[in-house]
Amino acid sequence: MGMVTKRKKMHYGDTHLQRRWRVRNRRRDLDQIDDDLRTRSGELINQNVDLEKPGFAQFYCVHCAKYFIDDTAMQGHFRTKVHKRRLKALEIEPYSIEESERAAGRGSFQKAKKRGIETQPTKEEVIAGKRIKVEEKVKTTDTDSTPATNPARATRSRPEKMET
Repeated sequence: MGMVTKRKKMHYGDTHLQRRWRVRNRRRDLDQIDDDLRTRSGELINQNVDLEKPGFAQFYCVHCAKYFIDDTAMQGHFRTKVHKRRLKALEIEPYSIEESERAAGRGSFQKAKKRGIETQPTKEEVIAGKRIKVEEKVKTTDTDSTPATNPARATRSRPEKMET
């Protein structure tokens, strides 16, 4: 019987290549995108022509920080799971310095606020005056409701067991 051969390491010493591969697909962080949404969303949708960027920088998804080659590719992107996941991640308010201080014990805990975020309007709608909305969701509490005022919370009486 022969010895089991050891697998050879093929790419020894290519850490410079690994770094390049690791950061190639790097996108903007959620807090940076949130800042863009609040301050300059209209400016990012209506960018000047830039010949170096895909689609000459005319088709840009503000939520995902991506450029697309044409409007059909961008509209197709709006229906993908990647875009919907990003919208879901942007619903929660980004982590702030005040929140980190509260976590360290310098204040009381506050739950992160949920917001309602919609997909960005088309270029024609932005020119007409429509803007990206970032609204806080209002959460109602049912602690004050009683079964008499709230029929959804009323308990049902169970039928008694039947004898056979």
